[in-house]
Amino acid sequence: MQEFVEQSLKENNVWEDYVSRPAYQQNDYVWWINDAKKMNTKKKRLNQIIEELRVGGIYMGMDHPPSRKK
Repeated sequence: MQEFVEQSLKENNVWEDYVSRPAYQQNDYVWWINDAKKMNTKKKRLNQIIEELRVGGIYMGMDHPPSRKK
C-alpha cells in the first residue's frame, strides 16, 4: 500500500473500517487505486473508497450488506 493511501485512510478515520474488511476487499481497493496512471485519478478513487468505508454497506460501488454499519 502506498503511504499516501494509508495516511489518508487514517486521517479520514476509516482505517479501522478498512482493516475490518476481508483481505480480498483490502487488496481490491489498493489494486484499484494503484492501477490508475494519473495521480488525480488515484485520488478520486481513494476518495470513493473513503466514502464507502465511512458510510458502510458499499463495496466498489455495489451493495454489501455484511459491511453495513448499525
